[in-house]
Amino acid sequence: MDINNLIEHYGYAALVVGSIAEGETITLLGGVAAHQGLLKFPLVIAAVALGGMTGDQVLYFIGQRFGVSLLKRFTRHQKHIARARKMINRHPWLFVIGVRFMYGFRIVGPVLIGASRLPPGIFLPLNILGAILWATLFSTLGYAGGELIAPWLHSVDKHIKQLIWLALAVALVAAARYWLKRRARHNSKENRSGR
Repeated sequence: MDINNLIEHYGYAALVVGSIAEGETITLLGGVAAHQGLLKFPLVIAAVALGGMTGDQVLYFIGQRFGVSLLKRFTRHQKHIARARKMINRHPWLFVIGVRFMYGFRIVGPVLIGASRLPPGIFLPLNILGAILWATLFSTLGYAGGELIAPWLHSVDKHIKQLIWLALAVALVAAARYWLKRRARHNSKENRSGR
């Protein structure tokens, strides 16, 4: 199993899919891979921007279709939702571009934008611009951080089997602890009910 070979063959596709789902971590890793020469830096930015833009576009359409009913369920947050909607309508460029830089707002932000009825013709170009800015920033950070991470990545490939065995051992210990605690609780309940 050669990790470098896997990155070279599936790296761009993994970046697109990963940036749809998660984002920053995948983008940083894409920058590191570009620093290592495994991927081309401009294509890393393009792949990450495509994934980020696609994910937000889907969430925007979900917000348009189901957002109002979804947001009604958050009864304690209605003041914040109303304030966010006003901001979206007053400064859509600021909110649409900025939402991907707000931690914890990555998923709910585009849904909220869709629910606010911001027209798709305004959202789409702002979404593309925001995705390009975001992809460029985090890929560049990963590329710059590659200097620090590069020595560690070379040793990962050599020690991957040891890491798998270590993870397996930790999982077995955790499972054994869980089973023992559950068994002790069960025995305790039987002792109390038997009295």
